[in-house]
Amino acid sequence: MTAIKPHPISPRLAVPASIERPHYVDRPAPERYTGSHIQTAETIELMRESSRIAAGAMYEAARAIAPGVTTDELDAVAHAYMLDHGAYPSALGYRGFPKSICTSVNEVICHGIPDARPLEDGDLVKIDVTAYKNGVHGDNCGTFACGELAEDSRLLMERTKTALERAIKAVKPGRQTNVIGRVIESYAKRFGYGVVREYTGHGVHSAFHSGLVILHYDNNTYTDVMEPGMTFTIEPMLTLGNPSSHVWDDDWTVVTNDGSRCAQWEHTLVVTTDGAEVLTLPPA
Repeated sequence: MTAIKPHPISPRLAVPASIERPHYVDRPAPERYTGSHIQTAETIELMRESSRIAAGAMYEAARAIAPGVTTDELDAVAHAYMLDHGAYPSALGYRGFPKSICTSVNEVICHGIPDARPLEDGDLVKIDVTAYKNGVHGDNCGTFACGELAEDSRLLMERTKTALERAIKAVKPGRQTNVIGRVIESYAKRFGYGVVREYTGHGVHSAFHSGLVILHYDNNTYTDVMEPGMTFTIEPMLTLGNPSSHVWDDDWTVVTNDGSRCAQWEHTLVVTTDGAEVLTLPPA
């Protein structure tokens, strides 16, 4: 399999003026969030809708995956889905990002820009979608097969999803957030997978990234205690080889240094009185 290279990027897709935009669109950076990490019941209910839209858009794009299809086409599918549901694609115009979703293929860890590269049989395709509606975001990512995957890629995809599921089960009020990374890394180590450290989960609600940090490896730096009403993402990125990385000249695309493949799964969730509720579930 050849290394992923940059391909042409098509013009930015339009969003009707009737759809509310986040404050940061086309600004150098978002305003710093200084509010609470605990959200009201009303905000959480609004997040259920934006999160369902994000999940629906992700799976709609995933259904379009096939050899010969470009990641730009996947972007157009997800973009149209979000607009059809009255949502703004959160990534579009965020710190200058030119597309509505991130598409990260094979050794691209995250933040890949959809472009004109045709997908190939055996590609591992990560689709990261965030939707903004009614003033709040819902954020999710999944890893999908293009055609027939090699066994090591298939297992990486499945086990990364399992790592996320195990981490969600570890979410309980009164526990520190660092338990999440401990669970993920201990599971990944069973299979010799690398755990990406530079990119983390985060608080999400009215802010795309609130400042709350969720590590995916065992580290006691962050000792925030989980409380009912806290909303954040967990999004482990596991690699077949060394997880060290570099960023392309586009200032977005993150790639493993050794060219090894990466899988990622992500959910937005809310801490409940006895665990967690996953918000990014596709519409029934």
